[in-house]
Amino acid sequence: MILSIMTTPSGSEKLWGGRFSDDLADLAVQFSESTQADRRMIAEDIWGSQAHSIMLGACGIISQADLRVILSGLAQIRQQFADGQFDLDPQLEDVHMNVENRLRKLVDPEVAGRLHTARSRNDQVVTDARMHLRSRLLTLRQTLADLQQTLLDRGAEHLATVMPGYTHTQHAQPISVAFWLSSYAWALQRDQQRLAQTYERVNRCPLGACALAGTSFPIDRQMTARLLGFAGVMEHALDAVGSRDFVAESLADLAIVASNLSRLAEELVLFSTHEFGMIEIDDAYATGSSIMPQKKNPGMAELTRAKTGLAYGRLMQALTMIKALPSGYNRDLQEDKPPLWESLDSVESCVRIITAVISTLKLRPERMAELVKSNYAAATELANFLVRECNLPFRDCHRIVGQIVSTLLKEQRPLTDYRRVSELLAEAGQQISEQQLAEVLDAQAVLRRQVSQGSTGVEATAATIEKLRQAIEESRNEIAAAHQALTQARQRTEQIIQHILQGGELADLKL
Repeated sequence: MILSIMTTPSGSEKLWGGRFSDDLADLAVQFSESTQADRRMIAEDIWGSQAHSIMLGACGIISQADLRVILSGLAQIRQQFADGQFDLDPQLEDVHMNVENRLRKLVDPEVAGRLHTARSRNDQVVTDARMHLRSRLLTLRQTLADLQQTLLDRGAEHLATVMPGYTHTQHAQPISVAFWLSSYAWALQRDQQRLAQTYERVNRCPLGACALAGTSFPIDRQMTARLLGFAGVMEHALDAVGSRDFVAESLADLAIVASNLSRLAEELVLFSTHEFGMIEIDDAYATGSSIMPQKKNPGMAELTRAKTGLAYGRLMQALTMIKALPSGYNRDLQEDKPPLWESLDSVESCVRIITAVISTLKLRPERMAELVKSNYAAATELANFLVRECNLPFRDCHRIVGQIVSTLLKEQRPLTDYRRVSELLAEAGQQISEQQLAEVLDAQAVLRRQVSQGSTGVEATAATIEKLRQAIEESRNEIAAAHQALTQARQRTEQIIQHILQGGELADLKL
């Protein structure tokens, strides 16, 4: 007995409705549809279907004639999507059902129905998500490289511009502006490394895992992976459809990026206050007050700081979702994409806005130098000088200088009162002239004497900036190579499609 593929049991219009006698309740449809999150993956879903159908044809699972019909319909859907004429119908639940339903309307429904041979929505959805995510990770890495470059470019202009460095939000030692800005560029480089490593794990193809157990059809998963630009396949079918650690890992990376941006944003807020006055944020990235006409608020930096909570929250949302799921696909996993897309959007926007803030930031070197001189920032260098010149143990020098600072504080004198400092040193048994002290405690001289690798010294900072520039260039090359690999895979798939649609046979091609 042969049943028409269009026959559905009473009332059910779902493509999976053969088991059911009634349609899903409207409330249930509204509650369970995922089209809003799936809209981003339409292009990936179509590409995945094209590659899957080519593989089915190459393996003899569908005929060349049916393959030609399927590819023709998918090409029409792709063009409709490109022209803005294809959107997702929530009644059809997800992107996969929307594409398949549209295909059944464009071509022979019986032929269209063959496309879903040897695959499931379970492996489809995670394939689409990985494809979309890998492109977004590359875009994020590129925006991070732009921010790193901006930080280094601005810093390189101020290798010898002195500002106070802080620990515990208290003046510590003199550093350079270049040293300050490049520290964040280095932190972002570790973000680059984490994202690159995550990309390698994301870029594995689950398609062919089917519902959970693979398939009895003689499919070629490696072929599908190549056509979709993946570096390889997910080796275990059950793991492929049921695991979302790549989502959690990506969200963790995003949360760490957000935390680094938030630290920088906090200092932009702090250093732009009247009390610090070391920087001024450009008017284009500041906001005012509706009641206080004098106000200029660092609004973009504040928002960046606040949006860190979104990245943290989405990570916790995903971890909570997956923490107790049994093996295989569970409908819970439908909720993996909204937090991922939202966090990607938010973090990428923060990277872009902070890049703009830094590129237009106005520095105030005079105020920076004034703060360095006013609060004993060179005290550590005085202790180091006593170690070198007087051959004293560092702990003794630390005690002597600490007592001097204590006395100066009581007398409300700065460390640049060289006559008084010389007197206090003499009382401690160390004869140091005012001229020597002027040379030791000069902030510029302090910078010049920092010679250890990675220090705030002019030459040391220039060296670390150059090293990081090379690392950024390597990152850009990696990103470009990954983009090129995806582009070439898409072009190869398109070449095969055109060959088939023009009457060619798969046997003519090397797949």
